[in-house]
Amino acid sequence: MRRPLAVTALAALLLGLTALSPGGPAATADPGRRALAAAADAYWTADRMADALPAEAGRRAAVAPESVEGPAARKAPVPPSHPFDGLPQVGTFFWTDGHGQGRFCGGTVVRSPYRNLVVSAAHCLRRPDPKRRLSFVPQYHDGLKPHGVFPVEAIYIDQRYYDLGTDGGARWDYTVVRLGDRSDGTPVERVTGGFDLLFHPGYRHSDVRLIGYPGNSDTKYPKPLDCRSSTSRYTSTDPKAPGDFLEIPCAGYVGGTSGGPFLIRGVGGRSVLIGVIGGYHTGGDTPDVSYSSYFTEDLLDLYLDAVHGEPPAG
Repeated sequence: MRRPLAVTALAALLLGLTALSPGGPAATADPGRRALAAAADAYWTADRMADALPAEAGRRAAVAPESVEGPAARKAPVPPSHPFDGLPQVGTFFWTDGHGQGRFCGGTVVRSPYRNLVVSAAHCLRRPDPKRRLSFVPQYHDGLKPHGVFPVEAIYIDQRYYDLGTDGGARWDYTVVRLGDRSDGTPVERVTGGFDLLFHPGYRHSDVRLIGYPGNSDTKYPKPLDCRSSTSRYTSTDPKAPGDFLEIPCAGYVGGTSGGPFLIRGVGGRSVLIGVIGGYHTGGDTPDVSYSSYFTEDLLDLYLDAVHGEPPAG
C-alpha cells in the first residue's frame, strides 16, 4: 500500500531548488511583464468576468434523476451546496477564445518554492484555440478581484492527455499552471497563501470540501459554491474513459465548476488539495456527482517541471 505523499514531505526532492535565484525561473519583475499584468487587470472588468462562459460549454446540464444511469444514479440524499465569498487560495482562470468570447475555469494555489503555481483541470486548458489575456483571479466573487489579477506564463499538462484526449486520457486530467506576478511585482502565493498538494491520497475520505464556480447563477455576478461530503473510489465502466477516480456527491456543480478543488484537513488543520473537478467525463455527467483524476507521481512530475521552468508538453 502506498503512503500519501505531500509536497511538504518532499524536502529531499526540492532541496536543490534553494540554490536557484530568489526570483526563480519565472521571475517577472521587469517592466514589460508588469505592464502585461496591469493590462490583464484592466481588461477583466466585473462585466467581462460575469459574461464569461465555462471552458466546456453545456457540460453537466441538469437532468431528471430518473434519466440517469450508472454511477450518478444515486438514491441516497446528496449533500447541498451553498454560495459563499470564496477562499483566497481558490479562484478562476479567465481568457478570451478565438471568437473573442470570455471563458473561465477554476484553479487552486498550491505551496511552491517560488509561490507562483496553481493546479486545475487539464480539460479546461488543453484546447489549442487561442487563449488571449489568460489570467488568474484569486477568490473571484460578486464581480470583485480582491487580490488582483495574475497573468499565466506556462501550462503543464501530461503529454498522454494531449495524445489521448479528454476521455482516453481522463486519468491525467490535471494541470499545473505557472503564473506571472501581479502588476506590483508580487507572486500569487505571497498574497493568498497556498495549500499543500497530496499525492496518492487514498480514495475514501469522510470530510471533503468541494468548491466550484458555476456557469449559471441567479445573479449577474456569481459566487462560488461550497459543499462538504465524502469521497469514494469509482472505477470507470466506460471503455473510452478508463481509470480509477475520486467520486463525490454534492448538489449543483454544473458546467463551469471544472478545476475546483477537493480539500481535506491535513497536519495541523491545514487544508490539503487531493483532487480537482475533472477526470471521468471531464468531471461527471450530472450536477450532483463530481469526479477527479487520482493524484500520482505523474502530477508530481508536472509540479517539478513547473518549479524548474522546464518547457511544457504540447
